[in-house]
Amino acid sequence: MAATFDRDDPRGLGHALTGVLRQRIIEGDLAPGALLPSESALSEEFGVSRTVVREATAALRAAGLVETFQGRGSFVLGQPVTSPVLVGNDSAPPWLQVRGAHDVLAMMDMRLGLEPQSAALAAQRRTPAQLASIRRALATFAGLEGERVHLIEADFAFHARIAEASGNRYIASVLKAVGPRAILAHRAGMQGDALVTDDEHFARLVHEHTAVAEAIERSDAEGAAAAMTAHLRRSRARIAPPGPA
Repeated sequence: MAATFDRDDPRGLGHALTGVLRQRIIEGDLAPGALLPSESALSEEFGVSRTVVREATAALRAAGLVETFQGRGSFVLGQPVTSPVLVGNDSAPPWLQVRGAHDVLAMMDMRLGLEPQSAALAAQRRTPAQLASIRRALATFAGLEGERVHLIEADFAFHARIAEASGNRYIASVLKAVGPRAILAHRAGMQGDALVTDDEHFARLVHEHTAVAEAIERSDAEGAAAAMTAHLRRSRARIAPPGPA
C-alpha cells in the first residue's frame, strides 16, 4: 500500500516525504537503478520547498536507499544494505560513500583486486548447487534484453553468486556490503546515459559474463580470473582511459 504524505507529521515535512519515497522504493515504483525525480519535480508534486526535498534525499542516502552523483542526480539502490558492516548504523560507512569520479574509479579498482580472485576460487570450489545458481543469474541477466529496468540488480546478482561460490566469507561479505552500489557507481560514471545500455554494449556484457561462467563451470581458475579481469577492465575503460585513478 502506498504511503500517504502527511503534512501534519510532527517530525516535519522532510520526514514525511522520506517515508513516501522510501515506500515507493520498497514497493518497486522506483526500481533499483532508477533516477529519483528531480528536486523541482518533487517540490511541485508535494508542495514543499527544495530544502525539504534535500532533507528527504539526504535521509534516503543515509539509509542506503539512494546514491547521489554530482551533476547526475540520485539513483535508487534498492533495499537498505543489511550486511554486518552496517548493523546498528543508519548511515553508510565512509568507505561505501561515492562522492565523485575519483571514488567511482577507486570502486572499480577495488573490484579488479577482489573479483578475479573470487572467480578463480569459485572455479575451484563451487558446488553443483552454486554452479546452478550462477547459471540462473546469468540467464536472468541475459534475458533482460529490451527490458533494462532491473539490469543493475541482475548484474550485481551474477557477481554476488560467484562471490558466494568462492567459499571465502570475507570476499562474499565485502561484495554484499557494497551491494548494487558497485554496479551503479561505474554506470553513473560513464559518458552519456549511464543506466540505459545500448544493444551492442549489452551483448558485450552478456558475452563477458558468459565467459566467466563457462570458465567456472569447467573448473578453470586461471581462465575465470582472466575473464573477470577483462570484463572489469572494459567497464573501467568506459569511465576513463587505463591508468591510475
